Amino acid sequence: MNPPPAAPESPAAPHVAPVAAQSNALTTAPVVPAAPAAPAVPVAKPRASIALHAAAGGALLAVLAAASLATGDFPLSEIWRGVTGDDPLAATTLRDIRLPRLLVTMLAGAALSASGLVMQAFFRNSLASPGLLGVTAGATAGATAAIALGLAAQTLLAVPAAAILGAFAATAAVLALSRLGAGTERLLLSGVALNAILGAVASYALSGTVQTFERNAQILFWLLGGLEGRTWEHVAIAAPVVVCGALLCRLGRPMDLLSAGADEARSLGVDTAALRRELVVLSTVMTALATAVVGPVGFVGLVVPHILRLLLGAENRRLVPWSLAGGAGFLLFCDIVGRHAGNLRIGIVSALLGGPFFLWLLRRTA
Repeated sequence: MNPPPAAPESPAAPHVAPVAAQSNALTTAPVVPAAPAAPAVPVAKPRASIALHAAAGGALLAVLAAASLATGDFPLSEIWRGVTGDDPLAATTLRDIRLPRLLVTMLAGAALSASGLVMQAFFRNSLASPGLLGVTAGATAGATAAIALGLAAQTLLAVPAAAILGAFAATAAVLALSRLGAGTERLLLSGVALNAILGAVASYALSGTVQTFERNAQILFWLLGGLEGRTWEHVAIAAPVVVCGALLCRLGRPMDLLSAGADEARSLGVDTAALRRELVVLSTVMTALATAVVGPVGFVGLVVPHILRLLLGAENRRLVPWSLAGGAGFLLFCDIVGRHAGNLRIGIVSALLGGPFFLWLLRRTA
């Protein structure tokens, strides 16, 4: 008799380790040492890039300065003989005519460009500049009033002092409008109105000196903007621009913080009230000094900072020294172009170059 068939075995349940055993195994598992970090990829130091840009900018500025000295009736060989002292006439021309003109051009361009950068950071408005907001017109009105009253003939400091007073009056008007919450359009329209009012003051001074040929010619010089007849006295008048530029360079980082907002700047320890006062004083004095030695020259403070922002970024601590050098180079370029184009006044050349750029900028920011 066969034995009964065995009952079918049920499939074995999968073995599940207790939770405690699993956690104990995890905690007691040996720690695998981390793999050594891959060597960092070498990155070019920013200082090398800054040094390269500085060398390129310095070389370009030197080329423009040499071209300015070599522009004129004397050929380049005669100018070199003047540099070496072999030709006394060329040496006198170089020392007393061309070199003062070169230095005045560079100082005025640096002042106007840096003033535009400061005003754009102060108002947080990319369209702000001394010419558009009426500060240049205020300096021009002050200078023409000093000439019309005969003060320029009494002392050399009358014209720059009057230009500074006129520039501060125009700046005070712009500050009053900005405190009322004026936006971009209102600031620009207010600048147009200020330019018209202050231009009327200069025109009145011009019309009152029709009988005096010398004063009338001097006022026409300020209204057109030019570099003819610049001497070492004009270099001395514009020399404080160097001090103002040095003071402005140390304010680059606080200007970056101010551009982010007054509250953020105060939270990071910036005395915004003192910073604003310094910026206003420096920009106004630089604009007035530049206008006193070359007359009203527009668009430098608008064109140069924007071109530098496109090339270098928006950090003011980098833009301040570059705007000083870029403004000097831009005005040198305008002077060279004007002298090769039939001795055009530098104010005319800067307007011809800056006007289309301003229209493009308006379209770009629209």
